[in-house]
Amino acid sequence: MSEEKKQHRKPIESGVPDPMQFMHPVLKANFGNWDWHERPRPGVLHHVSKTGEDIWTVRAGTQRQMDVYTIRKLCDIGDKFAEGHVRFTTRSNIEFMVSDQDKVEPLIDKLQEAGFPVGGTGNSVSVISHTQGWLHCDIPGTDASGVVKSLMDMMYEEFVKEEMPNRVRITTSCCQINCGGQGDIAINVQYTKPPVINHSLVAKVCERPAVVARCPVAAIRPAMVNGKATLEVDEKKCICCGACYPPCPPMQINSRESTKLAIWVGGKHSNARSKPTFHKLVVSNLPNNPPRWPEVEEIVRKILYAYKDNARDWERMGEWIERIGWPRFFELVDMPFTHHHLDDFRGARSSLNSSAHIHF
Repeated sequence: MSEEKKQHRKPIESGVPDPMQFMHPVLKANFGNWDWHERPRPGVLHHVSKTGEDIWTVRAGTQRQMDVYTIRKLCDIGDKFAEGHVRFTTRSNIEFMVSDQDKVEPLIDKLQEAGFPVGGTGNSVSVISHTQGWLHCDIPGTDASGVVKSLMDMMYEEFVKEEMPNRVRITTSCCQINCGGQGDIAINVQYTKPPVINHSLVAKVCERPAVVARCPVAAIRPAMVNGKATLEVDEKKCICCGACYPPCPPMQINSRESTKLAIWVGGKHSNARSKPTFHKLVVSNLPNNPPRWPEVEEIVRKILYAYKDNARDWERMGEWIERIGWPRFFELVDMPFTHHHLDDFRGARSSLNSSAHIHF
């Protein structure tokens, strides 16, 4: 192999470094050559390659926001009880890879002793995919990581066991414009009122043309207030998306009255059994009520256990709802079904080209 081919691919702004340099030797040697796999127990994956080599993966849940001491603790566990190779999933789970089955149980025992539950595989509730929240993000409407903590405390047993009809993927977002994704259950911020403008600060802080250009519905325009250059909002056009707040913090979109949470259900990314789907609104205007968000927890609990008790094996959340119908779903979760829930959007073809099997 030439020296040029040995060099790792350079990281790019929109991507990640070459993963091969950090990959477990067994994974690297058998890349693209796996024969079969199984789940011996919740949180453990066993892969066998066509060469006969084995690899066991132990998955544990972690918090989304980690201090350096927690990271060091996880790395020490990986060095002492695994084989020094770890990876993080998109849902903030950490996975340890070992090539010796005898190392699996001691690794699990050590992780659980250190407070990291093992699970999140198969038909379970995995750790909630969420955004950065108040600690890191400069534009959040809520603390998504706090919402996740309160919900995962409630759903702990569903993480360490595989007792759901199918896998359950839950997402949260801190704002409406940057983050969030399709999920079986999604908890997303909704802004309910136009921004409140501090006119004395706009000219000092904001590039007004950039803010005007940022608005997706052309509801913002330059203005003069008390002799100072500022901005104004046409509230009849404003859709309360919050897009103006990041480039211009004096256009404050957050408050106890205007920042609410909404819960959506039925979204999925996979092509298994049915095409990917967008989630749909179930309930809105829930209070943004830290530190435990009890109103959100109550609704998520109703939805999750109605699904667990009534869905057939292998049905994802959206597939179950499509089978029983939305009116019946709202009966089972004990929530009102109104005309606001009717989805009559017909703007971009019936499939929105959301399937991997695209036909134009």
